[in-house]
Amino acid sequence: MQDDDLRAEMSLLERRLNMLLDSYKQLKTELELVKKENHELKSSLKTKDNHLNDFQNKIKISKIVNSIHGEGDKLPELRNIIDEYIKEIDKCILHLSK
Repeated sequence: MQDDDLRAEMSLLERRLNMLLDSYKQLKTELELVKKENHELKSSLKTKDNHLNDFQNKIKISKIVNSIHGEGDKLPELRNIIDEYIKEIDKCILHLSK
């Protein structure tokens, strides 16, 4: 009788251990998915921050261009030159971010 009780107890422990191992595997898989999602979200946030900084810089430069007081016919030419510089800088930033 004692032998049967011992076998039943061992069987119960084995089932509980298997349940714990299954739970562990499931949680480990979930953790990996959450880590991957976290990494992707951080990357996305960094990209959006970079875009925001670019736009803020463009706004600052636009304000500078608009505030430039020069002679009447030289002002549009100066603005065009600065706009070309901005475009070139944007191309450089885009190239460096790849």
